[in-house]
Amino acid sequence: MLVNKAYKFRIYPNKEQEILIVKTIGCSRFVFNYFLDKWNQAYKENGKGLTYHACSARLPHLKKEFAWLKEVDSIAIQSSLKN
Repeated sequence: MLVNKAYKFRIYPNKEQEILIVKTIGCSRFVFNYFLDKWNQAYKENGKGLTYHACSARLPHLKKEFAWLKEVDSIAIQSSLKN
């Protein structure tokens, strides 16, 4: 018999941490939507979407174009590509 367990944690961030969390979520959303649009364009043109590796290779260029993407954790941004 399979039993699943879950834990819930409540965090109490200070103002600085709250701002960083909001920035990280916003940047992840931006990157996800940006590459979703690129994927849709590639699919319409070629019948195939972009791979994770193609998107992750473009991510440094995107960071140069939008400097505010460098303010947040890069792992969070890369994770948004996998979804």
